[in-house]
Amino acid sequence: MQLNFKQIGDTGKPLLILHGVFGFLDNWLTIGKAISEHGYRVYLVDQRNHGRSPHEAPLNFPTMAADLREFLNQQNIGSPILLGHSMGGKTVMEYAVTYPGSFDALVIVDIGPKAYPIHHTKILKGLNAIPIGQIENRNQADEILSEYEPLPGVRQFLLKNLYRKEEGGFAWRFNLPLLTTDMANVGAQVKSNTPVGTPALFMRGANSNYILDEDWEDIVKLFPNAQLKTIEGAGHWVQADQPKAFVSTLLEFLDGVI
Repeated sequence: MQLNFKQIGDTGKPLLILHGVFGFLDNWLTIGKAISEHGYRVYLVDQRNHGRSPHEAPLNFPTMAADLREFLNQQNIGSPILLGHSMGGKTVMEYAVTYPGSFDALVIVDIGPKAYPIHHTKILKGLNAIPIGQIENRNQADEILSEYEPLPGVRQFLLKNLYRKEEGGFAWRFNLPLLTTDMANVGAQVKSNTPVGTPALFMRGANSNYILDEDWEDIVKLFPNAQLKTIEGAGHWVQADQPKAFVSTLLEFLDGVI
């Protein structure tokens, strides 16, 4: 599969970033540029069924990890730093346990390897309630979605995926039918009988409940060389809530292990 991507910087250590569910690479442009200014060659990648990458089943982490492996081979990227947020973090962890020794560091943002229950049901109902072939503008979509999601920031994030087609009308960047049927796979547990000893940073938002204190014991069983950093004033979207703290925490970790 040919994944859509954007490269920022021509030299330096390769650092690849994977977005979360309902996201796409544009969400990470500001952060990617900030990281590249510190000597890293940054790759922002749309995962399958998101952004401008192909819409193709299945939607599961073994497949998305294989997509990542294929992308690295296609671009001739060796020994990268792999960073993933939420669903992207799960992909990175699945890659790590499947292809150990092929990367130099992991950065996992506000997600753990444990299984998570489906919690996007209401959002999916709202997205599916939008008559994509009939709306004339974004405001109409936002009005419908507001009946299911009260937070304007979340709706704005979701509606960034709404685009106007060349022939007229709107479409989604993500594969909404597949996300609707297979969302349970996005919460699947990452398992392995063999620990991955590569340096890893788990970064969580202080206002998020995705990585709990009691999760840490199981995390270090799988990633024994991991460290945990909590970003104050941040929720699940750590990089958006506290971008300066996110970048400084990331660079401090990389300075110590690369």
